[in-house]
Amino acid sequence: MEPNGQHSDIQTRNLRVLEALLFAAKEPLGADDLRPYLSENADLADLLDQLQQRYQHAGINLVQRGEKFAFRTAEDLSFLLRRDDVEQKPLSRAALETLSIIAYHQPVTRSEIEEVRGVATSKGTLDVLMEAGWVRMRGRRRTPGRPVTYGTTMGFLDHFGLEQITDLPGLGELKGAGLLSSNLPPDFSVPKPSDGDLTSDEDPLEPDDAGDDLLSDLDARNQPNET
Repeated sequence: MEPNGQHSDIQTRNLRVLEALLFAAKEPLGADDLRPYLSENADLADLLDQLQQRYQHAGINLVQRGEKFAFRTAEDLSFLLRRDDVEQKPLSRAALETLSIIAYHQPVTRSEIEEVRGVATSKGTLDVLMEAGWVRMRGRRRTPGRPVTYGTTMGFLDHFGLEQITDLPGLGELKGAGLLSSNLPPDFSVPKPSDGDLTSDEDPLEPDDAGDDLLSDLDARNQPNET
């Protein structure tokens, strides 16, 4: 057993190492990114909890994004940094609708997105969302044509300040915010989103898979154009 003083020194060093790694990181870091730099048998969960408490009332907070962690500006002070934000072109209505459908229905194929929207979804719309780092190709559906399935990314959670995808607003919150009509059908429901591992009807992407979906491209030509 380590003497109390030595244990305290090791604990202090572990906290400083975590603090430095997370402060310098451009993206949220997970356990596999952090453990190699800590002492043997270090309790990572406890160390992260200590850091979260240390910065709870500071100008920056340690936040969780999925299974990863990052330092971010305290929510009540974020307005101070808006002038330094890189101006981003607003998403089109089609892109916003597509992003919402992917977030709530993932894993979802392009044809399934089109079924919900009622119009064709161009590859360009999906490209914009993937270039923003909010949408990713997950795999391929085990159906004829093997269409690509899409889901959200860690960047999506980070940008919208979500710890988990399940933190997306539910039916009650959407109605309370005025985003849904109060006169919805009795059986109307909001899907419970999940961004986990591949499902039983998904195959993994190949290393060189570009995500081309010929059948969806052909089907899109026969549907109304998106707006």
